[in-house]
Amino acid sequence: MRWSPVLSPRARASWLVWICLPMLVLGACSRLPTHQALQAAGEPTRPARLAGVHGPLSAAQSRAVLARLEQGGVPTDIFDRHLAIEDALVGSPMSTGNRVQLLRDGPATYRAMLDAIEQARDHINMETYILEDDAVGQRFAQALLAKQRQGVQVHLMHDSLGTLGTPETFFNTLSDAGVRVLAFNPLNPALAGADWQINRRNHRKLLVVDGETAFLGGINISNVYSGGSFSRTARTSRPSRTSGAAPDAAAGWRDTDLQLQGPVVAELQKLFLDGWASQNGPPVADRRYFPEPRAMGRQVVRAIGSSPEEPFSLIYATLLSAIASAQTSVHLTHAYFAPDPLLLAELEAAAQRGVAVVLILPANTDSWLVFHAGRSHYARLLRAGVQLHERRNVVLHAKTALVDGVWSTVGSSNLDWRSFLHNHELNAVVLGKDFGDQMQAMFEDDLAASNPVRLDAWEDRSTLLRLKEWLARLWEYWL
Repeated sequence: MRWSPVLSPRARASWLVWICLPMLVLGACSRLPTHQALQAAGEPTRPARLAGVHGPLSAAQSRAVLARLEQGGVPTDIFDRHLAIEDALVGSPMSTGNRVQLLRDGPATYRAMLDAIEQARDHINMETYILEDDAVGQRFAQALLAKQRQGVQVHLMHDSLGTLGTPETFFNTLSDAGVRVLAFNPLNPALAGADWQINRRNHRKLLVVDGETAFLGGINISNVYSGGSFSRTARTSRPSRTSGAAPDAAAGWRDTDLQLQGPVVAELQKLFLDGWASQNGPPVADRRYFPEPRAMGRQVVRAIGSSPEEPFSLIYATLLSAIASAQTSVHLTHAYFAPDPLLLAELEAAAQRGVAVVLILPANTDSWLVFHAGRSHYARLLRAGVQLHERRNVVLHAKTALVDGVWSTVGSSNLDWRSFLHNHELNAVVLGKDFGDQMQAMFEDDLAASNPVRLDAWEDRSTLLRLKEWLARLWEYWL
């Protein structure tokens, strides 16, 4: 069965909820943690420690690096209590010596990824939710095939739901050339392991080249990203509708990725290899996956992977802690917003203690269920002082956060129950004002292209919209 090009991956997942509801209910064992559980799990026992290219830094060296990052910024608890909590929660090191490049939208990200693939000498490890058999997908397939023929070993892991519309021949062509291809959690339980659960998906997007360069973020491999969100087409498309209907085909997709070099790449490589092993795939080829680390810049970065096999999402927990530690600002740009009670409470609490909490959310979407479920919380947030804006004329697909101008995260994780409970997700946290300034400039560009949501106007919305919100709210757990 082939999917229509207008049926997005998110819409496919929503469709699957309706078709497979009995199986989903039987497998509904994931839960979000309580506030007390998060506090207990994340109670810091020592100050945050950093790692360099030669291993862990001493306490004095760590303090010196964090003091440098604090210079020129606003007073914040991020560098004190929150980082210690993050250390206790996540476990992966916060590493120095990294170079981080912020990539906005598909065209810039694809150029950087394909350039890195072209320069590969040893191996390419790629993990994605969506890989379409379209012009963009074929461009990547041909680039991977070319490197495989040159002796560079390629491993490709794709989610079986996200690539449901991609013909098997697409992957067979890669496999026949020597690319090691692995479908994550096959939809057919006969092809999966004993712990098969149809609702558990791999939503990560990761490319690691030669163990030296990595890419992560929200961008899938699909033609929908061919145009930038600030292109002429996106700017001149008709005004966004507020019904949650599918966006115009001409609208650009607004997304964010990172290109990383330095010691953090080794952590991302470990996450890929662990994910591959967890799926009982064919053994990875014998390659140089962990070259001697080199300092490539001055950025301090932490890689955070989360999965439903853990007691709770590590990305979710560290984001909650960062919001709870905020003293001046919380700026969130998110495609899918269906928050749980604890996230709502933290956003409200931050706004009520004087933090500028500003959310940029979609004005139109590829998933009306998530769209209206999120909107059902607008009134509560607006009354608490949270500022809400809806991004015009694009399909917003970014997943980014900036707290106090110095704690940034970019990745695949959305602000919804699906990301926090059911998906394997991947984010990077970047510390410091220099990178925070880049994130802030990008946030302000999106803010200028968004419509503010006012409480008085919102409370005057139609009965039909209220009914859609109520219906969508019933499905929040699965969205």
